[in-house]
Amino acid sequence: MPDRIFPCLLLPGQAEAAVDFYCAVLPGARRLRTIRGGPGGPDAVLTVEFELDGRLHLALNAGPEPAPSMIVSLVAACADQAEIDRLWAALAEGGEHGRCGWLRDRFGLYWQVCPANFGELLADPERAPRVFAAMIRMGKLDIATLEAA
Repeated sequence: MPDRIFPCLLLPGQAEAAVDFYCAVLPGARRLRTIRGGPGGPDAVLTVEFELDGRLHLALNAGPEPAPSMIVSLVAACADQAEIDRLWAALAEGGEHGRCGWLRDRFGLYWQVCPANFGELLADPERAPRVFAAMIRMGKLDIATLEAA
């Protein structure tokens, strides 16, 4: 069954560039379908459907210029430090680094780049305060430091 609920990313004038970027940078990302028409004319791209890790997303090439917001972010759960380092650098290029593993990419989308075992580290009630204390001092997350906490 196709996804019935999926995110729509408002990216006026940048939908194709954003999808191409995400597909080049993120493992398991692929472009599915481009719909043309709408306010830009019959040949202008209106939407681009794509998958991130097997989940449907829609990039909308119309609408007002959105104000950046952290209300919704995408989480990239990374297998190892090399993947955190690579995604942190690629996604933040032209955007801005944040704290605690957060960044904003060049298209205004917020990401949390974290280790795949982050939830497990925070789920341990004895360890969680130490992990959290280590995390709040970081920009890009360091798995070894978090695991040692």
